[in-house]
Amino acid sequence: MTLTMIIELLIVLAALYVGSRYGSLALGAISGIGLAILVFGFGLKPGTPPTDVIYIIIAAVTCAGTLQASGGMDWMIQLAEKMLRKHPNHITILGPLVTFTLTVLVGTGHVVYPIMPIICDIALKKNIRPERPCAVASVASQVGITCSPIAAAVVAFVTISNANGFMVSIPQVLMVTIPACLIGLMCASAASYRRGKDLDKDPDFLRRKSDPEMFDYMYGSSATTLDKVISREAKASVFVFLGALMVIVFFAFCQMIHVSDGGTLAGAANLPKMNICIQIIMLTASAINIVFCKASPKKAVAGAVWQSGMVAVVAIYGIAWLADTYFGNYMDQMKEMLADLVTNYPWSIALVFFLVSVLINSQGAVVVAMLPLAYELGIAGPVLLGVLPSVYGYFFIPNYPSDIATVNFDRSGTTVIGKYLLNHSFMMPGLICVIVSTIIGYLMTNVLFPGYFASFIQG
Repeated sequence: MTLTMIIELLIVLAALYVGSRYGSLALGAISGIGLAILVFGFGLKPGTPPTDVIYIIIAAVTCAGTLQASGGMDWMIQLAEKMLRKHPNHITILGPLVTFTLTVLVGTGHVVYPIMPIICDIALKKNIRPERPCAVASVASQVGITCSPIAAAVVAFVTISNANGFMVSIPQVLMVTIPACLIGLMCASAASYRRGKDLDKDPDFLRRKSDPEMFDYMYGSSATTLDKVISREAKASVFVFLGALMVIVFFAFCQMIHVSDGGTLAGAANLPKMNICIQIIMLTASAINIVFCKASPKKAVAGAVWQSGMVAVVAIYGIAWLADTYFGNYMDQMKEMLADLVTNYPWSIALVFFLVSVLINSQGAVVVAMLPLAYELGIAGPVLLGVLPSVYGYFFIPNYPSDIATVNFDRSGTTVIGKYLLNHSFMMPGLICVIVSTIIGYLMTNVLFPGYFASFIQG
């Protein structure tokens, strides 16, 4: 590795670090500064921005935004709350399952903010330490991203893998990530079941509880959505959204069977590529929500789901373009340096995915930026699919919005960011979930079903 390569790599890392400190749009925008320095200062050939993935994210986020604007998301949260309040003793397991499911359905972890105060409220009123379900639920809301058929990370993995000869489909990815991540999540929930001191034995909590004002703050009101009136149009928008997801998965299954059977499935050959199918279906569902389900376009673009999705678009745009520019210019040198490592320990790419995620706070951006490099290094597609859960590492430094929001939602004060930054409530469940999910996924693709996935590798 030459001195110039090292300097340029430091510029890339500096741009990512500074962008992560500012957050939001800065992740992508400050990556543009790094890109300008590499291209205009060092003369590197510009890489290619991931336009296909960006288009899909825009379509999916638009559909989810109209779902929120129509009130459909309120109905989904309300149904989840009814189930949680019916089984309060199991909130440490059911709470994370609810946030995981919401993320899988909508494709973004930001959809779970309305349910987090409810999880905390149920735990507190049941005298269960809120840190136990809340920390795992926050982790679960992000783990679900690699299990959603419309999430950027999944779509990017399929698109990039197909372009590199690993003809995997969305259903095949979900067949691995969903069971792997659920097992990891249940392990994290089990480890959290008796975590920390019970509330009646926690001196810090008891001290806060003895203060009348703090007692009223903790117990004086209940976070709930049960009093919301849900319109027929709101309920209809949920069925429109779920129907769109089912159509996407159906088309993906058709194309998967068509490929596996050597192109014999009638009609499948005439279907557009899945990235085009997803965009058409999501935009159509968005239009139906606007025309028939009273989803206000202004309300949709003002909602948290649409805005967070557009921030993700900018982040992926800048980060992926910056990474592609650097690695694209030094691919031969990278192969030479890492050849022995990836040949003998191909699973070690999971560590790279995790560390990059700690830095850039976006699973979709990690996939778009690092997956092409992994394929260029010669790592097999099934291995990369198996370690896909490792792209979630941004719980490590607790600066992600869902973690910060969870700390604020927990009125008991048990969910915390520690004095030394890394000793926070999300570290233990996050590490357990990601490590277990990655190991299970790796075993599924390389031990349990090696021939199944290997049959989709071309060349």
